[in-house]
Amino acid sequence: MQNSINKAKVLIEALPYIRRFFDKTIVIKYGGSAMEEEGMKRSFALDLVLLKYIGIHPVVVHGGGPQIGEMLAKMGKTSQFIQGMRVTDGETMDVVEMVLVGKVNKEIVALINQQGGKAVGLSGKDGSLITAKKLKLTRGPGKGGRPEFIDIGMVGEVKTINPGVIEALEKENFIPVIAPVGVGEEGETYNINADLVAGEIASALKAEKLILLTDVEGVKDGSHQLIPTLHAKQAKRFITRKVISSGMIPKVTCCLHALEKGVAKTHIIDGRVEHAILLEIFTDVGVGTQIVS
Repeated sequence: MQNSINKAKVLIEALPYIRRFFDKTIVIKYGGSAMEEEGMKRSFALDLVLLKYIGIHPVVVHGGGPQIGEMLAKMGKTSQFIQGMRVTDGETMDVVEMVLVGKVNKEIVALINQQGGKAVGLSGKDGSLITAKKLKLTRGPGKGGRPEFIDIGMVGEVKTINPGVIEALEKENFIPVIAPVGVGEEGETYNINADLVAGEIASALKAEKLILLTDVEGVKDGSHQLIPTLHAKQAKRFITRKVISSGMIPKVTCCLHALEKGVAKTHIIDGRVEHAILLEIFTDVGVGTQIVS
């Protein structure tokens, strides 16, 4: 009997959050271990289905770096990275699109549908969802004291988002699953960082939350302790002082940008925790760091 009572208490604890987020959009960047381990993949899909059934609108943006690297290796092509970005020539771009859109995206869609959801796979090319431009990467200073431009091929950044495509799917109770591939003015294809795409989509939708799933607990302070809540001004100071460093910088920067463009709250959470999304949204404690304005 006590187990049943405890379950009821969990539902009661979740009730205020369910009421608050009903009919709201939550954008989730899906990647890391949560996307690789079978048990965690099923947990993630169940979380999304539950959110949809209680009236919350999840939108998924996924990565696929390891899968791309594996396919390139099978083809005998070595992956090269500059400043964390994959150098993407024409042949590599074909592989990126094939893996992200044709394989990874469809696997996620199938997984959600198997758990009772209604998912639809998209790339940025569908309905001009993501228009992109070439990413201008620089290093320097070079000759004459000016920054040097680095050409890393078909790597892009978001120019515009067409939210109407996603909103139309939400109205029909579908869960959009988006591959981070954009289209340029001349119809060319661009590979875009999934965190950046998730942030831009959350901004365009004026989402209630942006959640980035990672393979770490969240953002940590100078003593390596988890920070449950981080304010935007404090986050900027931590980046300047290098308390926040390495791969966490682009994730925090993505969250700050989303907050500035109208997203209510952003979260960097540990995707290795089972049902991490539900724990972050519906419990008082959460499982990562929330970054707020």
